[in-house]
Amino acid sequence: MTQRPALLTGFNFTKGVHALLSEAYDLVGHLDRPEPALVTPALAGRVQGLVTTGSVGVSAALMDALPRLSIVCCYGTGYERIDLEAARKRSIAVTHGEGANAPDVAEMAVGMLIASHRRIVRGDRLIRAGGWTERIPNRFGAVAGLTGARIGILGLGAIGLEFARRMAGFGVEIGYHNRRKRADVAFPYFDTPMALATWCDHLIVCLRSDASNRHIVNAELLKALGPRGHLLNISRGWAVDEAALAEALRTGTIEGAALDVFDEDTRVPADLLIRENIVMTPHFAGGTEHSIKRMSALVRANLDAHFAGKQPVTSVPELRDLVSRPRPAR
Repeated sequence: MTQRPALLTGFNFTKGVHALLSEAYDLVGHLDRPEPALVTPALAGRVQGLVTTGSVGVSAALMDALPRLSIVCCYGTGYERIDLEAARKRSIAVTHGEGANAPDVAEMAVGMLIASHRRIVRGDRLIRAGGWTERIPNRFGAVAGLTGARIGILGLGAIGLEFARRMAGFGVEIGYHNRRKRADVAFPYFDTPMALATWCDHLIVCLRSDASNRHIVNAELLKALGPRGHLLNISRGWAVDEAALAEALRTGTIEGAALDVFDEDTRVPADLLIRENIVMTPHFAGGTEHSIKRMSALVRANLDAHFAGKQPVTSVPELRDLVSRPRPAR
């Protein structure tokens, strides 16, 4: 009987994900942290595939600790902490969940923008704390409303496009900045993030995070967004300079912000925690039942293709030319 490919997990996936993978693969271990020291000799001799997330990452040292590793599957769209140069050098395929959770993340983005702009969370806190004892107009400052607002989308990929489609019904103007201008949309295109931030009222970060756009949202960009502006990030945390954002919220450089992602998930800076003009959620924009099913199926499809000797379905763009072949376990 042919031995089934052995997989290692680097994230606490649901029982459903484990069940789907276990249909065709042996799940031989789990790493609580992406540290080479946690790889036992038994794992080193068997593991051929690693299923993880881009926010957890895979270093060159971890790849070296797994000499039979031939594919890394990122659950979700991000792959910012995967060492792609090391993967290329070792002929390790890297895949991600391109577009799998886009509708669900876009849905959450609309809700978070409204929550931030209309002070929904602050109003909820006020009532729960017993602070609503009299009617006071503009208690948290004047609200312009979204109708007629200029919405800037930083990164018009699958999520950005789904967000734009949903926002169209709010009577807003939409502009965008991308690595390159899209020929399939009529929205105005801005050559730089700074030009987009200067034009728009509210800036939505939908980037595919990689080393090239770390802290692309910095103090200068926030200043350009302006004192009535709101920043929303539902892509990857490291696209935003969190210290600069906290200072911008403190000083009124911008009016508000909403974050579903952070530079280091589960570690929210204290300077953000104390700000009243920010809405925060624990990186669950893509965590719907439909999204989980689509992302799980895409991971399985990538693994199946790779171990059948075919090109994965959604290799990351930087490695789509890479030819990677399974390496049999000992």
